[in-house]
Amino acid sequence: MNALAQVPADFLFALGTLRKAQCRSELRLEEIPAPARLAPYAVALGAEVFSPTAATRQVPVHGPAAKAFAQSHANSPSTDDDELATGRFILLHDPDGSAVWEGEFRIVTYIRAQMDAEMGNDAMLGSVAWTWLVDALENHAAPHRAAGGTATRILSESFGTLAERPDTIDIELRASWTPASADVQAHLEAWSDMVCTFAGLPPLPPGVTGLPNRRLN
Repeated sequence: MNALAQVPADFLFALGTLRKAQCRSELRLEEIPAPARLAPYAVALGAEVFSPTAATRQVPVHGPAAKAFAQSHANSPSTDDDELATGRFILLHDPDGSAVWEGEFRIVTYIRAQMDAEMGNDAMLGSVAWTWLVDALENHAAPHRAAGGTATRILSESFGTLAERPDTIDIELRASWTPASADVQAHLEAWSDMVCTFAGLPPLPPGVTGLPNRRLN
């Protein structure tokens, strides 16, 4: 029997909507192994955000991207392969539904990015990170319920032979929510914008649509 014949129609439909998602060119998105124990059916995507090319570069808002931009314009060009943020997007499906999820689908996400010292030490950084998520879902009209998450600041200090390395502060956001339907295209697009926001990249100008930059089988 064809393996696809055993996959619920709702989950196949959801996968189809993911393939339609329009993502920014700075985002490298591809399918990765999905966790096997969270739900009967799951798909996972991994994302990395890199510095935009010189032809499309806009002034970054915050983080290492802003510092690299300033340095590139002050002396030498910055590289186009600087990683600014990483993330994971996981879509779970249980045909029997879940009381905890309040539905048959659940989206679980993770985003991590390095902040500059000023922003990283801001006591409100966690709240700001959560606001980025809420705003992205609202801006993309991605209806959802039962959203929750945690934001964590991570300070890395180096000692001994590595003492010359500068201290770094990362922000991690782990969040999940239940989409209102199996159409999750807007949810992936919203999450993609979240990752770019964490990376310090400015929003796309009004009327400009991101380009697909992913591999999703």
